Amino acid sequence: MYHGRRTAAAVLAGLASAPLLSGCLGLGGDPDAGTNGVAKLPARTIEQKAGAAARSAKAVRLTGTVVSNGQTYRLDMRLRADGGVGEVTTKGDTFQLLRVGDDLYLKAGADFYGSGDDKDSQDAAAKLSGKYVKVPPGDPAYRQFSGFTDKKVLLADLFVLDGTLDVGAHRKVGDTRTIELTGSKGGSLDVSLKGDPYPLRYQRAGNAGTLTLVDWGEDFTLAAPPRSDVVDYGRTVGASPVPTPSHK
Repeated sequence: MYHGRRTAAAVLAGLASAPLLSGCLGLGGDPDAGTNGVAKLPARTIEQKAGAAARSAKAVRLTGTVVSNGQTYRLDMRLRADGGVGEVTTKGDTFQLLRVGDDLYLKAGADFYGSGDDKDSQDAAAKLSGKYVKVPPGDPAYRQFSGFTDKKVLLADLFVLDGTLDVGAHRKVGDTRTIELTGSKGGSLDVSLKGDPYPLRYQRAGNAGTLTLVDWGEDFTLAAPPRSDVVDYGRTVGASPVPTPSHK
């Protein structure tokens, strides 16, 4: 299993080095009629209320894209305070992440680990295919990957609007009416005008991606995978020099 250990290490080391992380409403009369009233508040107060609502929610589903250093990441994650589960896609590679408390698992197909030029590498990738690779807390990859499953970390990025904060247009995200917060140097955040003022859509400055947030407060169950589906590499996943993982 030595080559399998090297193969997993190559993928973890390579990916961990990558930096992370609707139209106007057009209603007549009072656009805030029947809403929660937050649109009439100062921009900074709306931001604070949206942040408080997001932090207090038990769970959320976050989907969309993030562009960083010219590389696009597609996320589909369900998050709660003690972990998360979902998929991340980048450079044509898709891997699943599951974190339950401090335990972080990565799952992917054989192609994700790279076929290699020798039979041992190919056999190792085949054995890892469909298995949950447990990422050791001491490995450099742990912090990067656990960030994708961390509600607090991911939501903190939503409230980064460059420049002076201002109240923008009344809009919609799906069927929900929103008020837009804008940064004078880029970026916008749509805040719900129905019920709790949850953030529903975040558009990063410079066309660097859009994230949509749904299912606020809809809790879900997190559970560790069966032991028979787990490959545990102990503390040595990234300890030895390994080749760079292949990408499509």
